[in-house]
Amino acid sequence: MKRLLLPLLCAVCALSAAAQQIPVVEKTLPNGFKLLLVERHESPSITGGWVAHVGSANERPGITGIAHLFEHMMFKGTPTIGTKDAKRDLEILAEQERVRDGMRAEEAKMRDAWRRGELADVTKPETKTERWKELEVEFKKLIDAEREVLVKNEFDRVYTTAGASGMNAFTTEDLTGYFINVPANKLELWAWMESERLFHPVFREFYAERDVVFEERRMRTESTPLGKFAEEFNSMFWEAHPYHWPVIGWPSDIPAISKKQADEFYALYYQPQNITIILVGDFKSADAEAMVTRYFGRIPKGTQPPPDVGTLEPEQLAEKRMDAEAETNPQVDILWHTVGFGHKDSYALDVLQQILSTRTGRLYKGLVLGRQVSTDTYASQNSQKWGGAFNVGGEAKDGKTPADVEAAIYEELDRLKNEPVPAEELQKVKNQFAAAEYRKLSANFPIFMQVLQSEGEGGWREVNEAGPKIQAVTAEDVQRVVKKYFTKENRAVATYLRKAGSAAKDEDPDLAGLSAEQKPVVHRIAESLKSETDAAKLKEAAAKMEAQAASGDPKRQQLQKIILKKVQERIAELEKK
Repeated sequence: MKRLLLPLLCAVCALSAAAQQIPVVEKTLPNGFKLLLVERHESPSITGGWVAHVGSANERPGITGIAHLFEHMMFKGTPTIGTKDAKRDLEILAEQERVRDGMRAEEAKMRDAWRRGELADVTKPETKTERWKELEVEFKKLIDAEREVLVKNEFDRVYTTAGASGMNAFTTEDLTGYFINVPANKLELWAWMESERLFHPVFREFYAERDVVFEERRMRTESTPLGKFAEEFNSMFWEAHPYHWPVIGWPSDIPAISKKQADEFYALYYQPQNITIILVGDFKSADAEAMVTRYFGRIPKGTQPPPDVGTLEPEQLAEKRMDAEAETNPQVDILWHTVGFGHKDSYALDVLQQILSTRTGRLYKGLVLGRQVSTDTYASQNSQKWGGAFNVGGEAKDGKTPADVEAAIYEELDRLKNEPVPAEELQKVKNQFAAAEYRKLSANFPIFMQVLQSEGEGGWREVNEAGPKIQAVTAEDVQRVVKKYFTKENRAVATYLRKAGSAAKDEDPDLAGLSAEQKPVVHRIAESLKSETDAAKLKEAAAKMEAQAASGDPKRQQLQKIILKKVQERIAELEKK
């Protein structure tokens, strides 16, 4: 019976992979928009959205964070949505820019004084020039005037009144995605709303929203024990490529971005030939195409093709190390340079990730259960548009050190270099991939997100082509990529020791490394999940969270990662019943 099991599993897996094709219909509008349609009639709803082929990798020093800023600005409305008086609204925006130009001139003087050593910190209020303070008072008056004509959150309210839900967006190094769920009979409303905010955007509250982004950076990065360290580690790992800077932007760049720079960025990267429209759900493709063409076809084609990312990451010649003390448990985090989206080696690396990760993987079995040097481990391959990174790490058990965990990780990798993965273990991993791909076909939103992310990283066809390629990975392929990429010269290592005087280890190891203000958030969410009984609803929430946290570095958004883990644990509990 055992001899029959492996061929049977292979056959089932092959049939499953063949059946998991997403029937995407691709069209191109005359003005350059690409349109992807996935017709499904399981429920009277549609997930609709679009991906702008621009992320933080398309920025430059001085305006880092501007791609993410646009994620916020695209919800501010149009001349007809978001204001009581469109004419007065635009006059106020123009006046605000006049004042901000004057403030920027004063800021240049302050930076010059800082370079000469006359100012210690240009961000402190007491270092501002008298003229800057006068202009600030004038600007605040214009903010008050803007509030008089502003209709707050009207874009969202128009949608929700029509029965839509889940409107959101996310930014990564390579793309910016926008999405919402609408009733099937509201497709025309969606087409008008989305085309209108692309055709006639009004970037209201630009400077206020810029401050919101800066606060978001403070909460996600600067107020978490490992946030700034992870940012520094990522910057050390990516030496030349724009992945070097954080998606949310450097702290000195965010408050310096001007609306003029934003307008130029929008004109270059949000033109029709740089955007893909995606619809998944209950519609007839021919009707949907006509509707999209009617509304999005109004937008003129761009005149200047967006520039490609020209800077490529050079080969790393020596190991890089970062030793830090933080308010966290002792741990190690390791990155290796690998390959980008769609590369022939990416599939073997994906399989390797699964071999190493989860509680049935080699890292947990070897480091937590076997050698007992670690309390938790992780492994992740992130294939992005312009390059890839394989991330492995673990937290040290009491009495052990990050060096113990690091050495044990290398021992597990050496095993993979020297011994081919047994057929049964490899097939188990392939079955897990096939099952996961099948589950992603359960609803409009997971399908939409797969298409969007693949299209944004390099091409939507990967959603159908990746599965068979993963099933074709051999033990020799896994062994080859481990030998090729997992070398000392190709890695960067960060070790963390507990900072002297910081709090003792948290009772829940999942909360290690979170700030005092974040831990209660996780506790509240964990408690609320106990009363949630709808697994499908939780899966949709998990898919959205995965999309929003798509940053490549598992440590970058630690709070989101932990919350996602809690949601996934609750899903697993419900599916066992």
